[in-house]
Amino acid sequence: MATALHLPTYPITNFPRLGIISLKSPDLGSSPLSLLDLAGHVYFFAAAFFLFGLIFGSFLNVCIYRMPREISVVSPGSACPACEAPIAAYDNIPVLSWLILRGRCRKCKAPITPRYAMVELLTGVAFVMAYFAAIGQLPGTVVNPDVRCDIVGWPLSAALKLCVLCFLLIGLIFTDAETQLLPDLLTKPGVVLGLGFSVLVPLNGPARYLPFDIPGCWLISLLNSLAGAIVGAAFILGAALLYEAVRGVEGMGRGDVKLMALIGAFNGVELTLLVLLLGSVIGSLFGISLILGVWAKRLVRRRRRLPSESPKVARSRAWQSARLIPRYFPIPFGVFLGIGALIAAFWGYTLIEWYKHISGL
Repeated sequence: MATALHLPTYPITNFPRLGIISLKSPDLGSSPLSLLDLAGHVYFFAAAFFLFGLIFGSFLNVCIYRMPREISVVSPGSACPACEAPIAAYDNIPVLSWLILRGRCRKCKAPITPRYAMVELLTGVAFVMAYFAAIGQLPGTVVNPDVRCDIVGWPLSAALKLCVLCFLLIGLIFTDAETQLLPDLLTKPGVVLGLGFSVLVPLNGPARYLPFDIPGCWLISLLNSLAGAIVGAAFILGAALLYEAVRGVEGMGRGDVKLMALIGAFNGVELTLLVLLLGSVIGSLFGISLILGVWAKRLVRRRRRLPSESPKVARSRAWQSARLIPRYFPIPFGVFLGIGALIAAFWGYTLIEWYKHISGL
């Protein structure tokens, strides 16, 4: 006599803000089943994303060092910046090798900047966050803002989009911080990739509100991505041209224009405007902190050198010196735009909703 085969049933769960529908396993409680969670526990894939992030972060260090110097990122192999000795494979393990060698070259003992380990670790963490955001497990994140369209290949395409964006932004942030340059080899392909991912991962924006119908979610999303790239680039270009016209010197390089085109292509118009706001706020806070720090340092120095000077005069003289710092210390705006873009990519829509709530809009 044949025995009946009883298969488990999986209740359907709707995620209205993400615009996705997933299955819930009775064995996994509230954890959604997906293409990235079929082999078992969700943390297996988190570990895999972290390891891939470390590997890509290691390659990103090569890009950060070589691209501004116009050196091929493919060959020659990795070498010590001081003695140019080739770095063996066992000394090129992300994060771990830097810790084992205590941040020094094995051959010449020259110090190796902690930026290498920092970039690798940040990229690994960013990839893990991208994975959790894609499966709806990162608090406050909204992967698909357009609930009328589905993500193609969800959640793999959503995770891949966030990983690529984090890879590009981390590379550009550190490159701009070190060299005040934003390499075209990262920004230009990034714009193309952002437009391409919009076909898979929907973007909300002005194309949805045009007076005529546009067939297909992918075309609406692509137009929104293109609009984001144009708005972001146009805003920075306009500000740069205005600054040059008023001051007669270059305030922002054209690399910032291409960076904002990249950010706009990935995020759309709404988040691009948020990035401009966040970048300005973060940059302003950094500039104020820098000036106040220099002022305090100069004030202490003056009091040691001129103990008879009155406190009021000392503070005034120290302030006159500190306020000139922005003229001689270039502040790379791309760093703050990149940080703002990372925040917006994960929590941008939540920040916008929070602002609407407190402002009553």
